[in-house]
Amino acid sequence: MKTLTRKEEEEVLREVKQEALIQCKDLVQAYTECCSGKYLSVIWKCRPHLQAMNETTNEKKDEKRMEFLARKRD
Repeated sequence: MKTLTRKEEEEVLREVKQEALIQCKDLVQAYTECCSGKYLSVIWKCRPHLQAMNETTNEKKDEKRMEFLARKRD
């Protein structure tokens, strides 16, 4: 089976978010500091920080999905 159910996908996303917050602590902190004291301008001023966080999360999500599929096959 090469697909995940919606419940399994949610589990993978939850695990990825938790791990990403821990492993990418410096990126999260940089984004948080960038957002501090900004309201509407956060959208364009902090975009590079957000993109860096999202790239890391997406990489981790793909890795975790493959691990989950491997466990599911066993």
